[in-house]
Amino acid sequence: MRRSRYGLLALGTVMCISAVAQQSTTVTGSIKNSQTKEPISAVSISIKGGTAGTFTDDKGNFRFSTVQKLPFTIVISSVGYTTKEVSVTSNNQVVNADLDVSFTLGEEVVVAASRVAERILESPVSIERISNNAIRNTAAVNYYDMITNLKGVDVVSASLTFRSVGTRGFNVSGNARMNQIMDGMDNQAPGLNFSVGSIIGLTELDVDNIELLPGASSALYGSGGMNGTLLINSKNPFKYQGLSFQVKAGIKDIDGAQRPTSKFYDWSVRFADKINDRWAYKIGAQYIQAQDWLANQPDNRQRGGTAATTGTRYTDPNYDGINLYGDETTQNIGQIAQSVFGAAGISAFVPNFNAFLAANPGATQSDFNAVLQGAVGATNYAALAAQGVNVFLYGNGRGYFNGVNVSRTGYDEKDVISPETYNFKLTGALHYKLTEKIEASLSANWGIGNSVYTGSDRYSLKELKMGQYKLELKAKNWFLKAYTTHENAGNAFNATITTRLYNEAWKPSQTWYFQYMAAYTGARSAGLDILSSHATARGVADQGRPIGFIGNTPLFKSIAEKPISQGGGLFLDRSRLNVFEGQYNLSDDLKLTEHGTDVLVGANLKQYVLNSQGTLFADTTGNIKINEFGAYLQISQKLLNDVLKLTVSGRYDKNTNFEGRFTPRASAVVKLAQDHHLRFSYQTAYRFPTTQNQWINLTVGGGIKLIGGLPALKNFYNFSGNPTYTQESVGTYRATGNAAALVQQTYGEFKPESMQSFEVGYKGLVAKKLLIDVYAYWANYKDFLSSVNAYQARVAGSAPTALLSDANSFIYTVSVNTPGSVKTSGWGASAEYLLPANFFVSANVYHDEIGALPSASFTSYFNTPKYRLNAALSNSGFGKDKRFGFTLQYRWQNSFYYEGTFASGMIDWMRTLDAVVSYKIPSTKSIIKVGGTNVFNKYYRTGFGSPQIGGLYYVSFGYNVF
Repeated sequence: MRRSRYGLLALGTVMCISAVAQQSTTVTGSIKNSQTKEPISAVSISIKGGTAGTFTDDKGNFRFSTVQKLPFTIVISSVGYTTKEVSVTSNNQVVNADLDVSFTLGEEVVVAASRVAERILESPVSIERISNNAIRNTAAVNYYDMITNLKGVDVVSASLTFRSVGTRGFNVSGNARMNQIMDGMDNQAPGLNFSVGSIIGLTELDVDNIELLPGASSALYGSGGMNGTLLINSKNPFKYQGLSFQVKAGIKDIDGAQRPTSKFYDWSVRFADKINDRWAYKIGAQYIQAQDWLANQPDNRQRGGTAATTGTRYTDPNYDGINLYGDETTQNIGQIAQSVFGAAGISAFVPNFNAFLAANPGATQSDFNAVLQGAVGATNYAALAAQGVNVFLYGNGRGYFNGVNVSRTGYDEKDVISPETYNFKLTGALHYKLTEKIEASLSANWGIGNSVYTGSDRYSLKELKMGQYKLELKAKNWFLKAYTTHENAGNAFNATITTRLYNEAWKPSQTWYFQYMAAYTGARSAGLDILSSHATARGVADQGRPIGFIGNTPLFKSIAEKPISQGGGLFLDRSRLNVFEGQYNLSDDLKLTEHGTDVLVGANLKQYVLNSQGTLFADTTGNIKINEFGAYLQISQKLLNDVLKLTVSGRYDKNTNFEGRFTPRASAVVKLAQDHHLRFSYQTAYRFPTTQNQWINLTVGGGIKLIGGLPALKNFYNFSGNPTYTQESVGTYRATGNAAALVQQTYGEFKPESMQSFEVGYKGLVAKKLLIDVYAYWANYKDFLSSVNAYQARVAGSAPTALLSDANSFIYTVSVNTPGSVKTSGWGASAEYLLPANFFVSANVYHDEIGALPSASFTSYFNTPKYRLNAALSNSGFGKDKRFGFTLQYRWQNSFYYEGTFASGMIDWMRTLDAVVSYKIPSTKSIIKVGGTNVFNKYYRTGFGSPQIGGLYYVSFGYNVF
């Protein structure tokens, strides 16, 4: 009986397998270019009306199996080619097809604007897109630089490999008002707070496309989308297969104006393979090595602020150069003299000595020494002379020290921060199709590198490491993903703090200032003028001072490698971010699509874990955790036979330290005619204060303490028991001596920043050859996240006179919300035109402007030129077999005033030209390029205190890249 059961089971199994085998149909074939007969890779092969399908490999071949009943139709499609349909009537049918080249503007499909696929012409808001074809043919050195040429974009470059993208104003290094999403993961460093897409993330060969949403986007993408969201998407290994590599080499600093001429290297490799219809994987790596651009701005920083003022090291004894470090240390030499008199116990005699000098204007130092010895006796005089008190008394009596502030001698950035920059990225992913409709993937992006960042100071990011790891389930209408971001600051150090400490370690300020004052007194008494006397004194005090590059000296390294919390300049940031996110498009399941209705829901959970061991955050007692929750809903409806599409969406978010926020968005797209659409949108956005806005606790250049805006930090520094005073009132008190001028600093509720904007735009395609896009917007910001400087006596209960001296007071920069509102507005226009013989021309111009500020002391950090222009001329194929190509890319912007937490000042107008000539080798899908950026080597800056950017010239070879 048992054998009979087993026999029946075996028979049933065989019958089932046989039935499945009979139902399965296999289709194979190859796809070629109808003109060149070259194979076309990454062509989509899909069953019409179904979900099964595949892509051609790097040799143009494909194979897939399906249980779809015969006969059925397969759709063969690829961007830049006409779509073709072929009927399949039998198993193992071979389909060989040739596709005609047919590039049409405006056919791109975008996802970012509504989180659902739609033609770019029908987007409800402004959106820009860069395809992988554009990346292959760009004149830019890398794909991230291409973003600079998009309409509405501004980029702040803090170094060769560190760039911050911004749109519609408020552009700073480390822009926190724009989301940057790399392959579905928030690319912002959870502790350092800047997006790291230009130094850690996808390799160039693995980028499929880039989508940019200028303007408010919080309704769908959450906190941070105040001024835009940037999405960079990778290539799926089922679609893009085979081995690809790119070798790029070049030179920069060709004129030797900043640094000696140096080499540039950029090597990339990617390998992807589809093992079978279920499994595929990819791995990739990229290595960049170069000498960094140099920040060399000598402008004299205004003491007590960041704005630049006049003066040089020779004309201003209290000089504080923007890109010089260590000269932030400053003291009033008159106060030093007074403190010495008190310590020497002769304060009571000082008026008598001053009277003697006043009565004897010709008395020399020797004459005064004799009088001093007579007054205190030979023994006491010897002790005082050994301390230099006799010199101080003489100089003080002559009035040499009155009101004179002197700074220590600083070091240029080239002497402190190593010019060698590198960037190594490693990526990989494993994909598995659970069914024909559901795909699972496990992916990782990891990177390490050296770069330089401009924040409140200049930071040398040495061996900065960051890893992102994601597990995702994805289907046509939904996805679930969990990912984590791990940050490691490596050996990153604050260049300003480290150099100040180095100065102190080499020669303590007490010794340095004593030597300076003695030499200054001697020079003045010898008849030298004031400036020459200061120069002489500095030369004496700086005797033996190490010169040249000090960054690798044992003394400097010992400070740079010591944590800030222990008296050094090193960050120990090991913060991380954990995210779970899901989205579901309910339209098909609810059978709404046939009625022109689309319903989308989504939610996410985030947890920030701050771990800096007290070097960046107030986390000396343990990690700080911040939780966020967000959920969104979007409904769209097509009306009037698809002439009108209305969309409304809303999102709710809650942060541990702040009340919940609701951000709605509404849009309308009107189809004026085929390929002509008018769009209107009302959007709201917000951003929770960053992790640093909330919990930073860091001493920076000048001894200023940066602290977060949460009440816990104000309580820690006893603001209620030892009040703080406004910077303006302390300045008035120091100038007038009137203590009644002091005004206590007040702090309102600390809360998220918000904005509202309205936009109108038009996008149209004329004769399939001319694409036009124009927009205008108006925005209003409230609860603007900024900071204020406040002064506090070092000892609680001290007399107001403690505030007269920086030595007796603390200076805080506190994160706050600025009262009042800020209005901005702007417009942009672009045109792209397909010319005969494969020529293509494009241009865009855009304008952003900020309205009246709430007060004269309000700092907006708008940092945006009023007018910018980009123009390009290219040809995708000319000459023999149309293998040659070229691109010319021009960019211009007018001058503007840049406000930064590090430094503020005018940025000169700039113009730059990038150019490239290419040659294609179709048999191996290779391309050779010779090009350059800023080819006329016209140096320019994008941020005050950031480096000058010159020309970079390169030659590259890419294998299997198209």
